[in-house]
This record gives sequence, C-alpha cells and structure tokens, in this order.
Amino acid sequence: MAIMLLRTLAFFTLAVNLATCQSFIGVNYGQVADNLPPPSATAKLLQSTSIQKVRLYGSDPAIIKALANTGVGIVIGAANGDIPGLASDQNFAKSWIDANVAPFYPASNIILITVGNEVLTSGDQGLISQLVPAIQNVQNALDSASLGGKIKVSTVHSMAVLKQSEPPSSGSFDPGFGDVMKWLLAFNSATGSPFAINPYPYFAYRSDPRPETLAFCLFQPNGGRFDSKTNIKYMNMFDAQVDAIRSALDSMGAKNVEIVVAETGWPYKGDSNEVGPSVENAKAYNGNLIAHLRSMAGTPLMPGKSVDTYLFALYDENLKPGPGSERAFGLFKPDLTMTYDVGLSKTGQTPSTPSSTPSTPSTTPSTTPSTPSAVPKTPVNPSAPKPKKAAWCLPKAGVSDSQLQANIDYVCGHGFDCSPIQQGGACFEPNTVQSHAAYAMNLLYQTAGGDPLNCDFSQTATLSSNNPSYDGCHYPGGST
Repeated sequence: MAIMLLRTLAFFTLAVNLATCQSFIGVNYGQVADNLPPPSATAKLLQSTSIQKVRLYGSDPAIIKALANTGVGIVIGAANGDIPGLASDQNFAKSWIDANVAPFYPASNIILITVGNEVLTSGDQGLISQLVPAIQNVQNALDSASLGGKIKVSTVHSMAVLKQSEPPSSGSFDPGFGDVMKWLLAFNSATGSPFAINPYPYFAYRSDPRPETLAFCLFQPNGGRFDSKTNIKYMNMFDAQVDAIRSALDSMGAKNVEIVVAETGWPYKGDSNEVGPSVENAKAYNGNLIAHLRSMAGTPLMPGKSVDTYLFALYDENLKPGPGSERAFGLFKPDLTMTYDVGLSKTGQTPSTPSSTPSTPSTTPSTTPSTPSAVPKTPVNPSAPKPKKAAWCLPKAGVSDSQLQANIDYVCGHGFDCSPIQQGGACFEPNTVQSHAAYAMNLLYQTAGGDPLNCDFSQTATLSSNNPSYDGCHYPGGST
C-alpha cells in the first residue's frame, strides 16, 4: 500500500510539473509589420504567459538577446533564400552559425534551427535539390561549434507534403518527393530532430464551409469522423491532421521521429468575402486547442503526450499582403493587451471559449488563396470577377519601398521562382525595389489564376493593361 501511495504521489507531482511547465505551448513571432512593440517589452509579455517557446522566421539579434535568461525556448530560421549559400559552401554555414547562434547561446535558449519554410511544396526544383545539403552543412557547423547535441536542425513542411490524409490511417507522403523525403527522415531520425508541420483546420473549413465541418475544426460537439482501418472516431480536425502525418512517418519507417506543429491558428477577422474569420471562431479554436494540449490526452495515435505546438501568431503583421485575414491572426495587440482571452495569462489560465453554436458566415467561400504558410493555389470560384483583357498586376504609384519589399519577401519566401529578379537574372536590372516588386507581385497574381482578388497586396497593387516586359525580361500575362 505504501509503494502504491508513493507511486500515486509521484505521478501526481509529475502531472503538476507538466501542467506548470507547459513546454508544449509555443507561439510564432512574425515581423512583417511596422507597429510592433520593442523586443524587451515582448520578452516581458511572454514571461507573463504560459508560452514557453517562440518561433522566429529569421534570426533577429535584438529579439534573441531580449529573450536571454528567460528560459524561453527559441526557434530561429534560415530563409529559403539562404539555402543555396548554405548548401554550396560549408564556410557560409559556419559563418551563419557564428553570426546567429554562437554569440547568444546558451543565455538565449536556442533549441531548433529551421532551414527553409515549405520548400518541398514550393515547386522550385533547384531549391528542393539543395535543401538536404544545406541542412547537413548547418548540422556540420553546429558540430564544429560543439553545439550539435544541444541545438537541433530541421525544416518546416506544409500539409501538402501528403498525397493522402483521409482517413488519418491512410496518411502518406507524395512519392514525388522521393529520395529527398527519405533523406530528411533519415536525418531527423539520426539526429533526434523533429518533423515540423503546418496544419491549419481553418483552411480545411474554408474549403468545406459546412456547420458540421466548423464544429469539427473548432473542437466543438460534432458527430466525428470514423477511420474504419483503426476503428477510431476522430472528434477534431487537429488530431486528424497530426495523425495523418504520424501515419505517413510510420509508413516510411520513421516511427521514432517526433512531430512538431510549427504553425496553426485562426484569424479573428477578414474581408467580407472570407468564410470563417471571427473573434468567436478564433477564440474557440485557439482556446479549445490550448485546453486540448493541456489535457495531455494527445492524439489517438499518440496518446498521453501533447505535441509541441506553436500558435500563429503573437502579433498581427500589418504589412502582410493578401486578404484581410492575413493580418488578423495576432493573439496580442501592439499595446500588449490580449486580442481575445484564451487563458494564456499566468494569472488566469482557464480558457474562455464559446459554448454556443459557432458562427457560420453566409458569404460564399473565399477565393483568395494566399495563406500565411502555404503557396497560393488556383481559385475555384467561377463567379469571381475576371479582367476582360490582358492584365498585369503592378504596384500602385506612391507605395513606399518598405511595403514593396514586404511584398517581395512574401512572394519569394513562399516558394515562387524569383530567380529572374536575383543577380544575373533576366529581370534583375534595373536593380530597384519598385522593379523587383512589380515582377514578384505579378508572378503571384498570374500563378494564382489571374483572379483580381489576388492583385491587392494590402491595397498596394493595381491591374494594368500595359505589358511591363522589356528587353529580355518577360512578365507572365494572361487574358480572359
């Protein structure tokens, strides 16, 4: 009886420690904005919450320094544009580590370096072929700095790496990724680094805007979805998406590879034609997700352990192009107050989420394909307005270089082929932000199907019937 009591007390103590630590709750800290509070204020904000980890898309030294001695785990990123240099030159990788990691660690608790974002689904074969060497060179640089066993290296994937995801037990990777995926999984397995994924139930609902789908996505009462192979009834989309990745990993022999959710979230507002964004829905998704993680229930295929999950996002990013929802994922405002309460404050951690039927907007599904973590896809709404003649998407007059640079970063950072505006490319000259932004913005617009809704970029773009092509620089153009 005494032994049984001791075991019970030990388990209770462990559970309390896990609940207190909540190391599985992280947040994305994007910086495509001009109104963010100083890093020092953000560091204090994070310490007032139960958020234990922060994911950066780059390696801003001011933020990394501000988080020193806080204990907050930090994920830093090497951009897609860094991959060619990292892949081709070990010294470049060493210099990258020397500049972005060595000066700050261990005071700043850097735990993971992500090399690239959604590279495999970018369609850029050159970048895809260089991903593996880039990751290996970063690992080698860490090893040389005696940090190899302390900081992990990985990359981040969109859910589009899956060829099949429903039911979750059938989850499998697209065989088109072939040897690259095999090598990545071998690397994850050998180094203990995670497989990082960006599941967004919000986008699943947007493509299937039925009330029952919304409830399934928001962790609210619903009929569930049955997986006949495992006899598991899934009661929420998050578990179903994560378990589809688990099944795909297991089928590739990567059963020991841990999954990390690098991004997930729900916008609290959007444009009038967008289905799903609302404070009620965002509060329900994030609040119920946090409660689900805190329960330590895990997923049906990974019970009893919460997957490390980075919520998107800490703040709104007011310079992001795309539909209104792109700029409305922030959990906190620039003045450090909560956008809505999901129980992250240490002074009151009980999530407050709606118990009533979630709102179901009557508008038609959004045709705007841009997402914060996915390459835009071709719109499917045939009733959307179309240009009546050949059109190109170009910057409006008077737009600042900072906003145009944000547009370039957005397009080129999401897998589009920006090589023509890189040095040596056919459209590099004239080497101006205005010229490069024109090419990049038009590239996204044409690739996404030539829908006028995709030529907005936070109201910095306009359609033109004048072909901007010159000399050997060809701007893709379309007509309807």
